[in-house]
Amino acid sequence: MQLRKFRSDVTKVAMAMLLSASVLTSPLNTLAQEKNAGMDAASDPILRAMQAELARSKAQLKMENVGAPFYIEYRVFDVEQFEANAAFGALREQNRTRLRLLRALVRLGDYKVDSYYSSGQGVSDILPLDGDELALRHQIWLATDQAYKGAGEALSGKQSLLKNLNVEQPVDDFAKADAVQSVNPVAKMDIEPAKWIKMLESATSVYKNDPQIETFGATLSFITLNEYFMNTEGSVTRQGSTHYLMTLAASEQAKDGMRLDRSPQYASNRIEEMPTPEAFQSDAVKLVEQMKQLREAPVVDEDYRGPVLFSNDAAADMFFDLIAPNILGRRPGPGRPARTLGAFASSLKSRVLPEFLSVVDDPTVDTFGGKSLSGSYKVDDEGVQVAPVTVVNKGQLENFLIGRQPIRDFSISNGHGRAAGSGSTAPAPGNLFIRATKTSTHEELQKQMLDKCRDRGLPYGYFVDTLGPRLTPRVLYRVWTKDGHEEMVRGAIFNELDTRALRSDLSAAGNDPLVSNRAAIPFSSIVSPSVLFDELEVKRADNTKEKLPDYPAPPLSSAHN
Repeated sequence: MQLRKFRSDVTKVAMAMLLSASVLTSPLNTLAQEKNAGMDAASDPILRAMQAELARSKAQLKMENVGAPFYIEYRVFDVEQFEANAAFGALREQNRTRLRLLRALVRLGDYKVDSYYSSGQGVSDILPLDGDELALRHQIWLATDQAYKGAGEALSGKQSLLKNLNVEQPVDDFAKADAVQSVNPVAKMDIEPAKWIKMLESATSVYKNDPQIETFGATLSFITLNEYFMNTEGSVTRQGSTHYLMTLAASEQAKDGMRLDRSPQYASNRIEEMPTPEAFQSDAVKLVEQMKQLREAPVVDEDYRGPVLFSNDAAADMFFDLIAPNILGRRPGPGRPARTLGAFASSLKSRVLPEFLSVVDDPTVDTFGGKSLSGSYKVDDEGVQVAPVTVVNKGQLENFLIGRQPIRDFSISNGHGRAAGSGSTAPAPGNLFIRATKTSTHEELQKQMLDKCRDRGLPYGYFVDTLGPRLTPRVLYRVWTKDGHEEMVRGAIFNELDTRALRSDLSAAGNDPLVSNRAAIPFSSIVSPSVLFDELEVKRADNTKEKLPDYPAPPLSSAHN
């Protein structure tokens, strides 16, 4: 089938363009009112191109034997990124890139049963970077054409599948939502690359402090993201944000061949929160010293079951891995009776955490404790205004984070449909807050841990300072009950650190909530205090030892030919 030609009547095109201007220059019910926002929107070639093609598609998109769309949306990610990395005091790479990504989505059928299935999940493409409105419209038109054809095939396949399964849809395929108009200023990247490159080079030169360091590097990734959204329900949004990430990374081997890694990160929405050259250099020196301590630390040589104290940094990683994926309202496939996916799929109205803990996702706040939050936004990537959501209240699961694809018992979106670029949207957290009704200082938590150890006749407890991938301790200390002194150890893993342990073994929380920004699109943050587990199992990791280098590294003194 061929898409029926769009009518080229000049008058009708002019009317569509006039409609575009009238919509974009009308008083906007913005969430963040900006002076002259309407004029700014009307002059934006991306918004104008989106509106012009949306009007044409809505009026004219129709193939023979295929229904007209009941919903169309366009989403554009305009991304500028500056990246650099250095190792051993020398710059290895730097790139500054710019990209515009389009996502065109066409839905056929209706809100009850639609075409969002298989090939009907939309089409991604790359848009021109300049302000040529006609070029932008042409690319949007082609993507819309493909999305419409894919939706027609998908709806037919989905209807056949549902008929064969002989099931009724328990909830609608697509949730209705109020139109939102929120046109905010465009974010711009304003940095001095030379300054930041010098920081990387200078910080990584401190590898010379320890000849046994095998790799020592630093990276940065600065991103400016402008997101545009428009749909046939009347939503028009433009949101700009900046995100800054710097990382130090070191690796080495102990004498027994065990691989050791550390990679502290710095992530923020505000460049003024990034470390100064002096602070970054100082942290690099500390990292070299800590790697030496880790290399010389004893290996965990016996299984332990008892109290374990997590720092706020380690707790943030732990909660993000164990809580965040399981509070997402992800629609199971057609014919599957489950409410959602994940460990909490059947836990609604049940206890998933101790009663002194609650979990709230609130993307509407920009800062916490003077630190910016990367997961802040006002409108999600499906055009839905966001509001705070209490997910876990006093230990009991009460809500899921929902996009516009409903799940059983949750028929409308709560503004958490988010996109990882030009792909399809899915539920994702914004700013996740772990809140405790009763808290203790670090000293009090450590005392509680040591008291529990003494009561059980344990010679020490464990304190987790930082975690690595798969919730593996990277910096771990034994804390001895006799005098409270700390001893760094290596080569440990947790056994059964899972959602059951969160529910049954968490016994206390600290008064030290920490902002941990997650540097991946869609950007998010978690704010967590330190926590004490009454009982966890710590055991030696079954790591395969690697061979040490066969001959020494080059001498650190300068070589002259």
